[in-house]
Amino acid sequence: MTKAMRVVRSLETVYPDARCELNFESAYELLIATMLSAQSTDKRVNIVTKELFKEYNTAEKMVTLSEQELIEWIRTIGFFNTKAKHILQTSHILLQKYDGQVPKSREELVTLPGVGRKTANVVLSNAFQIPAFAVDTHVGRVSRRLGLTKSEDPNVVEKDVTSKLPKYLYSKAHHLMIFHGRRCCKAQRPLCDECVVLQECSYYKESQKSKNKKVRRKDSK
Repeated sequence: MTKAMRVVRSLETVYPDARCELNFESAYELLIATMLSAQSTDKRVNIVTKELFKEYNTAEKMVTLSEQELIEWIRTIGFFNTKAKHILQTSHILLQKYDGQVPKSREELVTLPGVGRKTANVVLSNAFQIPAFAVDTHVGRVSRRLGLTKSEDPNVVEKDVTSKLPKYLYSKAHHLMIFHGRRCCKAQRPLCDECVVLQECSYYKESQKSKNKKVRRKDSK
């Protein structure tokens, strides 16, 4: 069993309920929620979309809003000006080119304003059950610490990790790493003592080596 597979199987035991934490009932809702989630928390996005989607949960309904009106709905989310602009532009394109439906290919999704590869992969994976591995800050950090990649580039991280896993595990691995990054392998002060994949962790092994070197230096004085 490869290291990546061992990591996935171990994380499954801790996070059996790992899933997308954005609330949505359609591919369009997920697309908009994911666009809003950049530089924001899923919790904040869910609060905003709970009200927004009561009135504007389709591209057809969304374009009835002016940019300023949409800003008022999403003002508590970071970068609301840019996001409002992109959401309306994307909604117009969906109506003009796709009859208001969200396309099911990454190539088409990333042509939409405000939609990058990560957002496209989230939509493909969670709305259409198409194998995809989205790399956000949590996934990138966990992947690097575990030694599954050395890159800071999300596209390279995606390639490195997916090359070590079967396609059917792409989506699961993505969710497991997000859960682990949020709950245990935090950016500051990771909870290493509680980590189920500690023995696989390059970050921990290096930190232990550094500590041992410092101890030896002190002892030699």
